[in-house]
Amino acid sequence: MAETPDNAHAPIEPDAPATESDAIQTEAVAAAAPAAIGPRARARPQRSPEERQADRDAERAAKARRRREGRAQARAKVRATPSGEPTPPREHVAGTQKVRQGVVISDKADKTITVRIDTARRHRRYAKIVRTSQTLHAHDERNDARTGDTVTVREARPLSRSKRWRLVSVVERAR
Repeated sequence: MAETPDNAHAPIEPDAPATESDAIQTEAVAAAAPAAIGPRARARPQRSPEERQADRDAERAAKARRRREGRAQARAKVRATPSGEPTPPREHVAGTQKVRQGVVISDKADKTITVRIDTARRHRRYAKIVRTSQTLHAHDERNDARTGDTVTVREARPLSRSKRWRLVSVVERAR
């Protein structure tokens, strides 16, 4: 068995340069080493996780402050008129009512007709024509429409539990 010297387990220390020119050359190699590895190898200051989290929180708070200020400016811009006065609150303005055309399928109830509205649409993915129908109840004040008539109805305020439409006109009479 081979014997190990007494200092075998001691840590190895780097040899000191023998001459002054060797010391300068060693320093130059050490300085050039990170550049030789690449631009990502540059030493960044080491920060603790708490410091990184504090920086993220500060960025977040600044971003939130900028958003709040932007929203406040947008609200102020909407409220102010060109003269600088705030706009008065809007009175109730009726929107445009929907108008549909369909076929009367029932006129048995007094002053009420049931209208079937057929729609045909192209399926978004499969491009097949998909036909659907919807029934609704419409108010017919004069009991004018009969089963089979093609009628035009307009959206209205609730007139009963199921009636939300009014008869506008009879487009075509059934034969």
